[in-house]
Amino acid sequence: MSLATTRHEKNIDVVSLGEAMVEFNQTSPEQPQYLQGFGGDTSNATIAAARAGVRTAYLTRLGDDLFAQQLRHLWQLEGVNTEGIELDAHAPTGIYFVTHGPNGHAFSYRRADSAASKMNVNWLSGAPTALIGRAKWLHVSGISLAISEQACNTVFAALDIARRMRTLVSFDSNLRLKLWSIERARIHIANTINRCDLFLPSLEDMTALTGITEPEAIVRWSHDQGALRVVLKLGPNGALVSEQRVPASGKAGQAQYDSVLIPGHQVNTVDATGAGDCFCGNILARLSLGDDLVTAARYANVAASLAVQQWGAVACLPTAQQVQDLL
Repeated sequence: MSLATTRHEKNIDVVSLGEAMVEFNQTSPEQPQYLQGFGGDTSNATIAAARAGVRTAYLTRLGDDLFAQQLRHLWQLEGVNTEGIELDAHAPTGIYFVTHGPNGHAFSYRRADSAASKMNVNWLSGAPTALIGRAKWLHVSGISLAISEQACNTVFAALDIARRMRTLVSFDSNLRLKLWSIERARIHIANTINRCDLFLPSLEDMTALTGITEPEAIVRWSHDQGALRVVLKLGPNGALVSEQRVPASGKAGQAQYDSVLIPGHQVNTVDATGAGDCFCGNILARLSLGDDLVTAARYANVAASLAVQQWGAVACLPTAQQVQDLL
């Protein structure tokens, strides 16, 4: 299936599934002062796509609390469809803290038994299934797989729905070893790579997962797991884009791939929280609008370079006009 494939009933460009959270981001390495915002990798990506100018929806479960009201208000302001949101009166909305130091940023989570971690296949069978069917792209992440066993099963069920409904799947590795063991991560991430149309890993994630440090080798490893299209996020060094070419004959051993390195942008980095999510949302938006993979990745690379120049995971996400101005 082509990256640009659409059908007339596809009236949503990007729908994402995962956990949205409330963020408390340390604004000074020397002082315990925190700026309250919002986060959650797939939610960030959805908002990034919306600001890039495409139609979006989000699928999650929230606690029936004040934080849930704030998140729903945020999505509504951003034009994100919230029909796939369910409230749980018996479980909280997750929160996390971001601290900053000489080695970069670190996350501390308070998400155990959150409403999102209790998502299940029965919940998915309602409004979420309909939204997946209406979307061009379904976006999921390694965090969605890791927050609980039933959430992991829900993600795999969503992938099955997407395949059945001719919805393309993108997957961000987003490896968080505080959430699961490296052994379990390797199994489930490899399984998801094999079922996605676009794999969006980071160099840091893949080095931790595979022990491989060289970008071209990581891309080859990703193709070996079944990924036909890979965009490896290299942080300040840009991104490596690779599309596998399979001969029409389909003979084994003849697969080839072409790689393009997109250089990074030298900027004053204030906070890298959510930069990868910004990249994912923007590349999916541009693919939905008809860009080829390299052009879309180049656009997303610029968007991410803008995102790291402000605090927080959401407030920093650029608009399409801001990205175009820099391009």
